[in-house]
Amino acid sequence: MKKLKLAVVGKDVSQSSSPKMHTFIARRLGAEIEYDKISIAPEDFSAHAEELFKKYDGFNVTIPFKLDIIPYLKSLEGDAHTFGAVNTVLSATRAGYNTDGLGFMLMLKNAGIVPEGKSVLILGAGGAGRSAAKKLKDAGADVYVFDMRAQSAVELQREFGVTAVSQIENKPYDIIINATGVGMHKSVGISPVGEELISLCGRAIDLIYVPPKSKFLEIAENCGKQILNGMAMLFYQAYYAECIYLSLQPDDAKAKELFEEYCTL
Repeated sequence: MKKLKLAVVGKDVSQSSSPKMHTFIARRLGAEIEYDKISIAPEDFSAHAEELFKKYDGFNVTIPFKLDIIPYLKSLEGDAHTFGAVNTVLSATRAGYNTDGLGFMLMLKNAGIVPEGKSVLILGAGGAGRSAAKKLKDAGADVYVFDMRAQSAVELQREFGVTAVSQIENKPYDIIINATGVGMHKSVGISPVGEELISLCGRAIDLIYVPPKSKFLEIAENCGKQILNGMAMLFYQAYYAECIYLSLQPDDAKAKELFEEYCTL
């Protein structure tokens, strides 16, 4: 098997853990890859897009280019078609995929969380919130979505049949999920919601993984709640992407085994 040339592409991926993660996964799956980090200013994306297909066998797309890449593709497969967003590209076929939802659901499964029949409040209707909302709805959860831009939540309600929430009330949910960026970068130490709401909920999940324990999760833990950050989701979506690159059938048990090993590095 030839050594694949891969990359992650985003506005600023200088601190991305994708090269380490993807290289680890590929090696454990019996392949060798070269994995680059490509940071591109949003206004320059169109000038560089075609180069990506020529230089790389495949590439992962992150903020803010998950929609911008679509006009350069020939097809959208599976969840990429459903979500209208792409995080994995195969250059040879110019096919776009989205492994975020699969990664999210495997994270829940391996944490022993069964969504069916659960009431779930999702904070944020952006890319991560969209994938979580659709997958949870399909899994039989009662999904509520809040976004500071109310129209974004309304659009999810129209597309996926979830319930848009115009304001957050302090009421109990089985699961509350932070799918906003609040708690990372310049907002470290800030929670998107307060202790009064968090204390009423059963579990708290933050799709942020840096820092490992956000203020949101810290509050939840202090309230005695089960907490979960987004590191497993990140790993599992990378695993599914590598299976696409390597033309392998995903194995959820193998993915879990690899994640547990990766956490010991």
